[in-house]
Amino acid sequence: MLPQVIIIGRPNVGKSTLFNRLIGKKLALVDDQPGVTRDRRMGDAEIAGLKFTIVDTAGWEDDDPETLPGRMRKQTEISLVGADVALFVIDARAGVTTLDEEIALWLRGQKVPVVMVCNKAEGKSAEPGIYESYALGFGDPVPVSAEHGEGIADLFGALWPLIGESEARIEAENAEAEAARKLARAAARDAAEAAGEDYFEEDEELSGPLKLAIVGRPNAGKSTLINRLLGEDRLLTGPEAGITRDSIAVDWQWVDPKTGATRDIRLIDTAGMRKRARVTEKLEKLAVQDAKQAIDFAEVVVLLLDATQGLEHQDLKIASQVLEEGRALIIAINKWDIAADASGLFNGVRHALDEGLAQVKGVPLFAVSARTGKGLDTMLQSAFEIRTAWSKRVPTSALNRWFDDALEANPPPAPGGKRIKLRYITQAGTRPPRFVVFGNRLEMLPTSYERYLINGIRRELGFDAVPIRVTLKGNKNPFDTKK
Repeated sequence: MLPQVIIIGRPNVGKSTLFNRLIGKKLALVDDQPGVTRDRRMGDAEIAGLKFTIVDTAGWEDDDPETLPGRMRKQTEISLVGADVALFVIDARAGVTTLDEEIALWLRGQKVPVVMVCNKAEGKSAEPGIYESYALGFGDPVPVSAEHGEGIADLFGALWPLIGESEARIEAENAEAEAARKLARAAARDAAEAAGEDYFEEDEELSGPLKLAIVGRPNAGKSTLINRLLGEDRLLTGPEAGITRDSIAVDWQWVDPKTGATRDIRLIDTAGMRKRARVTEKLEKLAVQDAKQAIDFAEVVVLLLDATQGLEHQDLKIASQVLEEGRALIIAINKWDIAADASGLFNGVRHALDEGLAQVKGVPLFAVSARTGKGLDTMLQSAFEIRTAWSKRVPTSALNRWFDDALEANPPPAPGGKRIKLRYITQAGTRPPRFVVFGNRLEMLPTSYERYLINGIRRELGFDAVPIRVTLKGNKNPFDTKK
């Protein structure tokens, strides 16, 4: 892992703006109102070749520990454990406040090196605040403007003596590991060729971390479920609906109880997704958009339902969005430990899914409990299995043998006495699986026959409940005048 740099400060000093500046993209939500960030968010940062992990944190507030701001502060305090450097950010235009002094007092009691950062330092109005920051006891401050990108070179100068040496060592180790992986891939390709088997680049994707996003309506228990998997209170939870705003990615290693193998997973928590008509506030709109981007990034998406509320239309809408984006989908009914008429609920949800998700039949459905851990290992095993199917490529010869058998068992119709000729099929891509059917008069092929082919691919070639794309490609020869 790269050196970890934590951003700490009171609300609205520009921590998330600095985070976005250092990672080079607008990943963290930013707004004028204070308290936008609630959970720790990590990103890969680089300044002039110096690479490190930057961590955005919630604004430090002096509130009761049981309140939401108090729990946010606790998360910020925990973030300093294992950190290499803390960037203590103040608002240079506002100057040093009482809360800044409180944070400084706490930081001086920690063992982590601190770099004093005076943000919003553009213009002469910031000079008094910069001078005031010396009194906090962290040496020369680094004036920056995260919004305009000023002072980042000076920040490099402050960080290099603290993490430069360890970053260089880690980079060398990573380079050696990558070289070893390339040798292993080359050996796998050679072995496949020697055995007369196909080797696909997709095989390499399966060795990487499983990108698993957890989505659902507010208060379904998404953050609680991830905390249960991690075995720690990594994400902020509570009785309040809509606590999660940013999509938070957490890298984790899971031990498969069946095989004992250790598997890498990148868990992605997302904001609750309500009906569009109910989403009126700007921040919630941004949070929902962030959740949709997390779906695009994921390989497998778990749609979490609330057993106390059952399946609602909004759940089906979220599921359809996931499938339309081509992601592999799993559905889990959470809070199973307090479900009423559990058997009837499960069967009812299963039936409603088969009726409401006509494009994919048999989506995996699990009963789980984030509170007790019930069903979570089984759900994760299924997630790896469905990713394998989602990444699968069928050899062209086997694919066309199935295609010929499918045409023989159910020949294409001949509307108006005109024969539709289907010549062959090829797999154009994976993740999701994409197929191209070549032939003549394909514009006359009924949608029902396309569904017949898609269902056959899914059933006979091992794609199960994976979303599949089939494209029809006709004869485009301009000299072909035959009807």
